Amino acid sequence: MFNLIMRYIDWNNPNASMPVERVFEYTDPAIAAQFRYEGQPLMDRLAALPCLFMQEGRQDEICRVGSAIRPRIVNGEVRFSYMLDPDVPPLTNRLIWDNRGQFDMPEDFEFSRNHWAVKELDLYQFLLSNVRPRRQRPSVFQIAEHEAIEQQLVSVMMPFDAGFSNVYAAIQQAAVNCGLRSRRADEIWEAPGIIQDVVNLIDRARIVICDCTNRNPNVFYEAGIAHTLGREVIIITQSAHDVPFDLRHLRYVHYLNNREGLAALTQALQARMETILGH
Repeated sequence: MFNLIMRYIDWNNPNASMPVERVFEYTDPAIAAQFRYEGQPLMDRLAALPCLFMQEGRQDEICRVGSAIRPRIVNGEVRFSYMLDPDVPPLTNRLIWDNRGQFDMPEDFEFSRNHWAVKELDLYQFLLSNVRPRRQRPSVFQIAEHEAIEQQLVSVMMPFDAGFSNVYAAIQQAAVNCGLRSRRADEIWEAPGIIQDVVNLIDRARIVICDCTNRNPNVFYEAGIAHTLGREVIIITQSAHDVPFDLRHLRYVHYLNNREGLAALTQALQARMETILGH
């Protein structure tokens, strides 16, 4: 069993509270009876359970696993501090929503209600089966210990050349048409070295677009990183001969760098993105 503690604000303060009447909402009565005495929650027993700390919502809100520390009832509130488990990566409400049957959360309103429930699911067993484990990390650049994919992010790998400005604009339009946003590494400066910014951009992306035009070695390298990280990669090129041998077995989008060709590129990319997104 575990505590599911839902509130409407982020879990960014080590101290929290909950109206005591909200404890055991959305909890099976037989389970609640195990943690109640004379109508009051047995906070010491509840503190022994792992906790899933959630923010209200059903999309990409971040939830974390950890423990409630010294919960106590004061003036009609349960007051407690909490500690997050550093070995468990951040989760999203979307993952919980998609598995709401296992979590005994069939009611939509439970995802938008400030409450403290107790669920019978073995939380850590679920995590072992559904959350990706830690990754072996390279030494040439750094990747986060756990993935943190931004579901609306499209990363674009292409030469930083003025001749590709209209191509990038066509890609951006395709992303916007799908409700996504696109970024190139030259638009950000987060790390001292550009390769780290490139890798961060790939690692966070839902979709990675690689333009092989002119056989740019940097793009080839970045395509390899994206494939290794398991990203959805869309290859585009102005010439089939520019696609390296190791990638020619994959489908790619051939386009012309003129008005009609770029409009067709936008349409082709939009169709592919919609397929990936499951639209």
